[in-house]
Amino acid sequence: MRILIYSYNYHPEPIGIAPLMTELAEGLVKRGHQVRVVTAMPNYPERKIYHDYRGKLYLTEYKNGVKIQRSYVWIRPQPNLLDRIMLDASFVFTSFMPALFGWRPDVILSTSPSLPVCLPATLLGWLHRCPVVLNLQDILPEAAVHVGLLKNKSLIRVFSILEKFAYRYADKISVIADGFVDNLLSKNVALDKIVQIPNWVDVNFICPLPKYCNTFRTEHKLDGKFVVLYSGNIALTQGLETVVKAAATLRDIPDIAFVIVGEAKGLERLKQECHKCGADNVLLLPFQRRERLPEMLAAADVGLVVQKKNVISFNMPSKIQVLLASGRTIVASVPDNGTAARAIRQSGGGIIIPPEEPSLLANAVLDLYKHPEKVKTLGYNSRKYAVDQYAFEQALNSYESLFESITHNCSTIDTTVVSKQEV
Repeated sequence: MRILIYSYNYHPEPIGIAPLMTELAEGLVKRGHQVRVVTAMPNYPERKIYHDYRGKLYLTEYKNGVKIQRSYVWIRPQPNLLDRIMLDASFVFTSFMPALFGWRPDVILSTSPSLPVCLPATLLGWLHRCPVVLNLQDILPEAAVHVGLLKNKSLIRVFSILEKFAYRYADKISVIADGFVDNLLSKNVALDKIVQIPNWVDVNFICPLPKYCNTFRTEHKLDGKFVVLYSGNIALTQGLETVVKAAATLRDIPDIAFVIVGEAKGLERLKQECHKCGADNVLLLPFQRRERLPEMLAAADVGLVVQKKNVISFNMPSKIQVLLASGRTIVASVPDNGTAARAIRQSGGGIIIPPEEPSLLANAVLDLYKHPEKVKTLGYNSRKYAVDQYAFEQALNSYESLFESITHNCSTIDTTVVSKQEV
């Protein structure tokens, strides 16, 4: 098949949707399909176009058999409302031309966020008479409104119209968790249009490695420490101040160290919080190269998943699969009724505590520090569940089957229409 992936984020961006779409595209190529990706100039998470891509309107690259068509986007490091509108609008307009003037796809996979991408993706589907699969990594505008990122009533109305448009004209909607299914059904989306395919992890790349003789630990003077690690986006929905406050209550135990890895802007904010709380047992580090990710995860005894109370219930951080695959215990400070809590509970590899409760987080870490056998058991459960439920090959099989079935159905419909016209 010829598969077009329409995704705002892609390699070399290190977190979020980018690694997932990169692995999916390259995995499909390895199975003999032709894949091209329409994407933006890389800019996430610093919200600045990467140095090697600046000053360019368009750029075509090839990586591991994937044709990557990049286009300019309006991006600002500290975006206001107008900047966010300009970002989405610029990608919609600049990306359409390279998407149109490439080979004709058999199927289009469009990722959301960004929701406005549904417009050029749907138009391409009409022009090429090929099916469009909408991949939902988040549900907008609902999630943005819930955490206070989107407050303008006119914009909320526009995004709600876009959401209905996207659901109506997608041939299939792939979702990453059961909470998404419930949400779509409540919005009158037909059940037979929804396909649940969880996000995945490459369990051969992310795997349990020895905690000792670990160069990441040695490099950052963590040998002999009980390491509690958070790695990922530092945004409004996380509330990592909770982690800093929890660390501060444990600073008298020299064997416990907290490590937070993220983008520079978020780290600067947390640095100020550390000074305010006296949390001198928190190590703040920039994002590591992807090839160092398995080693970094293996340096931890505990991996953190952190959300605020107001995070909407269907939110499912992709870091959960990664932490599970690394064979480490998870401590999740997340809403108890949410999709994230449900997934961790089902894995048997973690502990759920209420969000924004530093004392409860500190107590959970302290309990694990005192009970190493419990840490070992939970870590074993994590790895086993990741291999059984989130292996990349399983997800790749599911997407390949979905694409094959939907293109076959469309071909059958086209043949039927032609036959009726002939008659």
